[in-house]
Amino acid sequence: MSMPQDETAATRQRAFVQLFTDGACRGNPGPGGWGYILRHPKTGTEKEAAGGEVLTTNNQMELMAVIAGLEALKSATDVEVITDSSYVAKGSIEWLPGWKRNGWRRREGTQWKPVKNVELWQRLDGLLAKHTVRFTLIKGHAGHAENERCDELAVAAALRCQNGLA
Repeated sequence: MSMPQDETAATRQRAFVQLFTDGACRGNPGPGGWGYILRHPKTGTEKEAAGGEVLTTNNQMELMAVIAGLEALKSATDVEVITDSSYVAKGSIEWLPGWKRNGWRRREGTQWKPVKNVELWQRLDGLLAKHTVRFTLIKGHAGHAENERCDELAVAAALRCQNGLA
């Protein structure tokens, strides 16, 4: 009979979760919502959440879906973010390092301008430093079950904001 080993930092594996996200906006800008599903594949457990704002943009809601999902994690985690937002995926992977290097500014023609949604990008940057995150970009509204569910959550949250119920 074997004895269980003591778990040490060297042998402990970080948890792995999938984070499905989507954002929606009724007008751009307008009332918007975000939704996410956090799934722990090893246990099969899931958590859904949604929220919204009365006056926002679609890009802000796409960012908030990822931010809210990552903020829901209690400890450093390996995360696969599954999103239909190339803005969030490309921004996190390709643009973020340059924005940080350039003092959160981006080149527009010959001029330097502030990064749009900088407060949200900075918040996301802190979460990306805490967790090990990879992004999987999927096509939106293409029958992907979790993406469709996140869209339902986001649209419902946007409608609540539009109707003054949020």
